[in-house]
Amino acid sequence: MRLRLLLLLAVCGAAAGAAARTLSLRGRWRIRSGNGSLELPGDVPGCVHTALLQQNLIQDPYYRFNDLSYRWISLDNWTYSKEFKIPFDISKWQKVNLIFEGVDTVTKVLLNDVTIGETDNMFKRYSFDVTNVVRDVNSIELRFQSPVLYAAQQSKAHTRYEVPPDCPPLVQKGECHVNFIRKEQCSFGWDWGPSFPTQGIWKDVRVEAYNLCQLNYFTFSPIYDARAQEWNLEIESSFDVVSSKPVYGHVMVALPKLQTQQTQGIELQPGERVVELFVKINKNISVETWWPHGHGNQTGYNMTILFELDGGLSIEKSAKVYFRTVELIEEPIKGSPGLSFYFKINGLPIFLKGSNWIPADSFQDRVTSDLLRLLLQSAVDANMNTLRVWGGGVYEQDEFYELCDELGIMVWQDFMFACALYPAGQGFLDSVRAEVAYQARRLKSHPSIITWSGNNENEAALMMNWYGIHISDLPTYINDYVTLYVKNIREIVLTADKTRPFITSSPTNGAESVAEGWVSHNPYDKHFGDVHFYDYISDCWNWKIFPKARFVSEYGYQSWPSFSTLEKISSEEDWSCGSRFSLHRQHHADGNTEMLLQAGLHFKLPQSKDPLRSFKDTIYLTQVMQAQCVKTQTEFYRRSRSQVVHGEGHTMGALYWQLNDIWQAPSWASLEYGGKWKMLHYFARHFFAPLLPVGFENQDVFFIYGVSDLRSECNVTLTAVISQRGDTFVFDLETSAVAPFVWLDVGNIPGRFSDNGFLMTGKTRTVLFYPWKPTSKSELERSFQVTSLTDIY
Repeated sequence: MRLRLLLLLAVCGAAAGAAARTLSLRGRWRIRSGNGSLELPGDVPGCVHTALLQQNLIQDPYYRFNDLSYRWISLDNWTYSKEFKIPFDISKWQKVNLIFEGVDTVTKVLLNDVTIGETDNMFKRYSFDVTNVVRDVNSIELRFQSPVLYAAQQSKAHTRYEVPPDCPPLVQKGECHVNFIRKEQCSFGWDWGPSFPTQGIWKDVRVEAYNLCQLNYFTFSPIYDARAQEWNLEIESSFDVVSSKPVYGHVMVALPKLQTQQTQGIELQPGERVVELFVKINKNISVETWWPHGHGNQTGYNMTILFELDGGLSIEKSAKVYFRTVELIEEPIKGSPGLSFYFKINGLPIFLKGSNWIPADSFQDRVTSDLLRLLLQSAVDANMNTLRVWGGGVYEQDEFYELCDELGIMVWQDFMFACALYPAGQGFLDSVRAEVAYQARRLKSHPSIITWSGNNENEAALMMNWYGIHISDLPTYINDYVTLYVKNIREIVLTADKTRPFITSSPTNGAESVAEGWVSHNPYDKHFGDVHFYDYISDCWNWKIFPKARFVSEYGYQSWPSFSTLEKISSEEDWSCGSRFSLHRQHHADGNTEMLLQAGLHFKLPQSKDPLRSFKDTIYLTQVMQAQCVKTQTEFYRRSRSQVVHGEGHTMGALYWQLNDIWQAPSWASLEYGGKWKMLHYFARHFFAPLLPVGFENQDVFFIYGVSDLRSECNVTLTAVISQRGDTFVFDLETSAVAPFVWLDVGNIPGRFSDNGFLMTGKTRTVLFYPWKPTSKSELERSFQVTSLTDIY
């Protein structure tokens, strides 16, 4: 069984050998509005919005203009309540805790009408001692405060100086002061997503009772000793010892496949105690390392840890251990000023190719295991090896990181701060410190996570003066920045985890930013660190407009999602480019105009007088434009890997913005809401291929570069050989003329094609369709449509 770190808790039993008892409070609760006029059942984990939807009290929140119509939900103060019985004799247990793995966000918690604590951070685990309050029959109540009103109150109370920005741009239709609440930042609105500031118990909740002691968590880090050329394991276990006397025993750690077993005596003094173990891996056994997708296997080893304590008590847990090293290399480059910025995995320099991950839904309880696997498998299927978990969302659920471990997806993990300055008062810092310590401890055992990053774009926001700060006030904000990200977050992370690098921001100049006092006068310097780059006006087919930077962690272009995706959340009157719906759904200023401007540089814009036909053609054309723009840009970065031209180059990473969508709207995503592939994602399969021919023109000379991610030189002959396999469906295409950007669509039938958006020069071509759910030939025939560029002229 794979261990879910921190969430599966081991326990020490009673003196008589009885195990500690756990009562889950998941399931059905009661929810009522602030004035009591509305009361309904709701599931935990969950939120108010999905509870209202499940009871048919609201429509789909994503339908048409409901993000505005349902703003009242976020502005109310809701209450969650539940009555429950303890199915064991509570008087026989020394300590009873009420544990919340995640509360969203601001609450007062009452048990049997006694206030036992408060919550104000979505990203923390809360444990309340209820030993003297709990009874055989209990009532629990969480009184939520509107996150919107709370954020406004916190901002108003910060009287010494403003902490910008106050509000998002009007086009985003969002709420204000999100930087004053430790909550999913994009839930107040973003340029690709709606404003749904949720309230609810979004993770597990339970009662735990125990005697003598409890194992709160254990976590571990594989460490490679380069001098001795051997692997070691550092294991940390945390106990709550409620016995009045020390508890003695021993712990045994075993990794059978590595023929490694180690036993050590332990002594647990009363109170909170941490046991640290150092396990040497058998040097006579070859350890297979974990590799990113495309570079090797994702080998893991089963580990068991057994605590045998006084009174015959034993605790056994298991986990999967992966061995790998990661280094961030920042060193001089011959022929270029500045420093390199690239990652070595197991000593091998690896080009990071992939995208940026945002929350897969505004309502986290709708992010299922199946959806996570679908989206992450789609990343791997497009030859990606990296995802950046962006800092305006959430620290993802355990299963996300487990899947990344399994699939070989490297994770650049932001902490959840984005596009804003933040307060640095002691209360805020204390909350952040607890958040960071918990998340670092929870996540550090995952080999997929290769770097921590303090925030998204906040160094740039500060030093490029996005918010019009007066020059005389800049030292105050710089001091707050360093206090938060360096003196607190960085310090905690590096204390908890010595196995991977920490960078303060993205973009950043890395070592150069550190040398300049942790903030650089130009965080977008192409000679250091990573850059973010967006240019919607210049011709994207001209590769010379792109930065020849060390690492590009954000870049991209918008497109509309397919009509079948939009159709579900709109009505017939919305199906035109100039409709109120089309304008409402676009949260990026001038985004619809910019898409057509870029498309118009190389294609004729749709001419049909039928609004629906024109709308569908526009959707298609924006996807063609997006795919071609990101293709051109990505190929430029990949061929710049081994180039230094005029002191610029040695590019070692390309992560386009963005992988997935949070709702059905125009955005930078290559996967639509629900997982359907846009044309860009099909293109990504090619431009992220391990072997890639790249053609480009420079001063009337046409060059062809060969780009390879492989470890050795090779001569390659390419062929398009397709065969039928199992439930796969075969599409035989015919054309009487050259057909550019051929787009195959089967509407709402979930699945993907073997290729799409291609240039068809031959008379026939065979394409496979891989369904994600059972379908039939007749269903596909009814839904199938094919479009090429010639069809819209």
